[in-house]
Amino acid sequence: MHRSTLSMFIALSGTLFCSGVTFAQVPMGGYAVPLNLANEAAAEAVRVCEEMGYNVSATVVDVDGVPKVVLRGDRATVHTRDSSFAKAYTVVTMGPIFHFDATSKFAETVAKALPGQLFLNSNMTTVGGGYAFKVGNDIVGGLGVGGAPGSEKDEACARAGIDKVRDRLPKPP
Repeated sequence: MHRSTLSMFIALSGTLFCSGVTFAQVPMGGYAVPLNLANEAAAEAVRVCEEMGYNVSATVVDVDGVPKVVLRGDRATVHTRDSSFAKAYTVVTMGPIFHFDATSKFAETVAKALPGQLFLNSNMTTVGGGYAFKVGNDIVGGLGVGGAPGSEKDEACARAGIDKVRDRLPKPP
């Protein structure tokens, strides 16, 4: 195993094998995406997917991975709620550690570092569809979308939700 791959494996193993909650390593502790913007982003993500014929759920989590908003589209199936949460949780808890702002990038990282070995806690996923709220370079929340046929479609809807509110996110105090 190459030294960089071994280092990535050790870092990822320590994070992923721990029982309990994975905490975000975010320098902006206490920052919260305002509820009105979280609602608007989630609603936009659901709306964009519905326009394309996809029945989805959207979840916004805070920097600790705690759900702030959960919206289930009118015809979205029950499993989409859990899928959208896992995507939002993954981007907000692992994004700051591995420097990604979309869960599709985490999937690429895991595939390179641990081919064939996925030891994630039950709240995490390596499926695309999660996108980060960022203020500057800091991840301050996550938006996950689940239910479209293909994670790239979920991720496009999540990105649309983030883009809708990005310029109105308040700066930290």
